[in-house]
Amino acid sequence: MAGTTKVAVVLGIVLVFLQVSCAVSGRPIVREGKFELRQNVPATMTVNGFQQGETGGGPASCDGQFHSDDDFVVSLSSEWYADGARCGKFIRLANSGNIHISAMVVDECAGCDNEVGASMHIWKNYSLDPSVGQVDIKWSDVPDDA
Repeated sequence: MAGTTKVAVVLGIVLVFLQVSCAVSGRPIVREGKFELRQNVPATMTVNGFQQGETGGGPASCDGQFHSDDDFVVSLSSEWYADGARCGKFIRLANSGNIHISAMVVDECAGCDNEVGASMHIWKNYSLDPSVGQVDIKWSDVPDDA
């Protein structure tokens, strides 16, 4: 959802309109094949398997390969996946204690809403019990030059 504010400034007899738009959701805005960087987007983190032979899993949609569950890798809900624009990019996850872990986007979670599917390695590094199934987190894009 975007809000628009118009501001009129009178300079003598010249009237200047400035239009300011701001995106207020965690949804990426794709422009010319790129997306706006997002910060502190609320999400649900779930356990996701990325290795070959795991139930219901196929190769990652970004590169057509399987990934080790010992890697810092994630899948993103379709709208955050942004038609693959985030493939190979890093995001920073923050748990409720504001502990950060960086992970690479390797897959799309089609049919998921506001979800980050995280490898078992991420769950272990947060000292979380995967049987919980899901936890609230926030995620942010990591700029390429960071």
